[in-house]
Parts: sequence; C-alpha cells; structure tokens
Amino acid sequence: MTNDYGNELIVTIVKRGWSEPVLAAARGAGAEGGTILLGRGTGIHEVKTLLGIAIEPEKEIILTVVATDRTDAVLDAIVTAAELDQPGMGLAFVLPIRRVTGRVHMFRKGEAEGPGVPRAPI
Repeated sequence: MTNDYGNELIVTIVKRGWSEPVLAAARGAGAEGGTILLGRGTGIHEVKTLLGIAIEPEKEIILTVVATDRTDAVLDAIVTAAELDQPGMGLAFVLPIRRVTGRVHMFRKGEAEGPGVPRAPI
C-alpha cells in the first residue's frame, strides 16, 4: 500500500547491538539515514527471569524515513540484515507519513540555495 504524501516511516525493533547492521543495510538500499532509540521490552521468545524477577531485554528502535518508492527495497534489506525472518529477532513495520519538516537536504540537492528558490512540496 502506498500513500499520496511521498514518505513512509519504517520502524524496526531489534536486540541491542543490531542497529548498526540495520542502518547499513537501509542506507545500502536507498535510505539516507535513521534515528536509533533505546528501549526495553519482551516478546514471546524472550521471557527471562533472575531470582523470579522478570528481566526486560534492551532493544534498539530504528526510525527510518524513506521515499515511498524505496520502502519495499529498504524494508527487504532490513529484514535480511536483522534476520527478522527468524523467531525472536525483532520486528519491523511501515507507517504512512502525512507531513515531514526538517529534511531540507532532500530538496536542496542540485539546487542553488538562497532567496527566491522554490521549495519542493512535501
């Protein structure tokens, strides 16, 4: 499914230490970068306890904004790099983005900067 806005957000949640391979794969498939957040949580394959106390494994959450026409290629690369087709390795999903600001670099490539230069629609 595609959206009319031109951008989508790929959210990838993996075990701590897996974000760098995910970002490298995403960039290799056409993404321009990503944001890594730290989190905690458990899945059905990660219930661990220590002295009867549940331990929540640390996670890395990678947020990657991509052009809609690159989403499938980037997501496929992430799935392969993070081994998301294996149980307990993590998950990824795609959300439509209605509006983006702050990605000026995407619209300035090859353009002269300065007053009077029209901005590309988002």
